[in-house]
Amino acid sequence: MEQLSRSLPFGVEVFRLGADGRVLFADREGARELGPREEFLPFIDDGQFAHYLVGDAETSPERPSNATFKLGVVGPRSAFTPHAHGGEHVVLSLGHASCGLYDAARGQVTEIRLVPGAMIRIPEMMPHSFANRGGRPLNILAANTGFGIDHEDYAITAAEAERRATEDVVREPRRAVGTVSRVATDFGLLAAALRDIERVQRVEGVGTTTVRERLAAGLRRAASALEGPLGRGTR
Repeated sequence: MEQLSRSLPFGVEVFRLGADGRVLFADREGARELGPREEFLPFIDDGQFAHYLVGDAETSPERPSNATFKLGVVGPRSAFTPHAHGGEHVVLSLGHASCGLYDAARGQVTEIRLVPGAMIRIPEMMPHSFANRGGRPLNILAANTGFGIDHEDYAITAAEAERRATEDVVREPRRAVGTVSRVATDFGLLAAALRDIERVQRVEGVGTTTVRERLAAGLRRAASALEGPLGRGTR
C-alpha cells in the first residue's frame, strides 16, 4: 500500500478490506492501517466502530447526505467508457478490477489495480474508467453523491464534454452539492483528459489477471462452496 500511495492522484483514496478484519488505507500522503483510535467512530455498541464514506454521524432527514448506493455487474474483460461524475464516487470491488485515473498534476493516466475487498474513492469530476480484469462477471458496490444514472451530470463522457465545450449550454442554477455548474469545469480540458484515457485503453487494452490472482480466485470459489448456502444457523 505504501508503494501504491506514491502513484495515486491527489484526492483519490484506496481501502483494502482484509480477510483478517484489518482495513488498510492509502492516499497521496502515504499508507496506514485504519483503527478505532483514528478515523473510526463508535458504532451503536461498545467495541463496534464505523468510518463514514458518505454523510456523517449527523445525517438525518433534515440534513440528508444526498447519495445513491447500488450493486453493479461488470462484464468479463470489459471497461466502462471513460467518464467523470458530477459528485464523488466510491466503489468496492468484489473481484479483480482496475481503475484508470487521469492525474491532472502529472498530466498522465494512472492505472490502479484492485483486488477483491479493495475500495477506491474518486473525487468529483476526476476522469476515470473502471474495468474488470477477470474472465467472469465482476460484482461491485458503488456509491455516488448527488446524482442518479439518469442525471445529465452523472457520467460525462468525452463526447459530452466536447459538446459542452463548443456549445453555449444555458443551465439553470442548481443547489445540489457537487454539480458541475458549481465547480466551473473546463470542459475542453476534461474532454482531452477523457480522450487520453480512451487512448490508453485502445493501446493497452483491459488488464488481465496474474497467475497468482487466478489461483486465488479459484481458492475463493472453493471456499465459497465449502461455506455452503445462506440459511438459518445451527448450533
